[in-house]
Amino acid sequence: MERIVYDRMAELDTRHWWYRARREVLAALIARKVKPPEGARILEIGCGTGHNLEMLGQFGHVDAIELDDAAREVASARLGRVVLGARLPELEGVPERSYDMVALLDVLEHVEEDRAALRSIARRLKPGGAILITVPAFQWMWSAHDVVNHHQRRYSKRTLNAAIADAGLKVDFVGYFNSILFPLAAAARLAGRLTGEEESDDKLPPKPVNALFETLFGLERHAIARLPFTPGVSIAAVVRA
Repeated sequence: MERIVYDRMAELDTRHWWYRARREVLAALIARKVKPPEGARILEIGCGTGHNLEMLGQFGHVDAIELDDAAREVASARLGRVVLGARLPELEGVPERSYDMVALLDVLEHVEEDRAALRSIARRLKPGGAILITVPAFQWMWSAHDVVNHHQRRYSKRTLNAAIADAGLKVDFVGYFNSILFPLAAAARLAGRLTGEEESDDKLPPKPVNALFETLFGLERHAIARLPFTPGVSIAAVVRA
């Protein structure tokens, strides 16, 4: 990702509606579908500035990996211990069969060899462990946001399922989320493409808009993994070896 993305993340990850509501939705998904055991060992790969670490810590002991030096420093301060710098798909130095859950939250789309990455992560799971994956949805939604984030691709449910199957893993859950705001996001992406005025769309909106979007997105925590969602900005999956 470009430097500005990490800088914006460090600035906004406690205030921006997307980060705040997403953590609530993912916590609900973990509780309902992953169901980590008491005292679970959890690894987040590509933790950025560490904005998910406190949420993941509700479910067990968290280790983390991040390649960007500045983001890793911020994440290490939040975690209270050193965040590692292992690269996918090798994950050098990360022990096999050690984790009850590995979180791969908006990371797989950055990795050229997504199948190899999933196979490598699966080797780090304990028996019965799970990988929690989130990815951006729909290649036709490609925009300046994907460019500055150095994405390799966006996924559909079909292409994500194919990557999971090719890696020899089994899907426990797969579904869209951030669906309530999807029509607005899709309209904005298409309008930007038509006008040639695309932006990376990660700025903090005015306070009332930020609060409204957080409330609307956050409502999905009540229904995720309970009801099927209409197409959304993102896809979540829980997979097992």
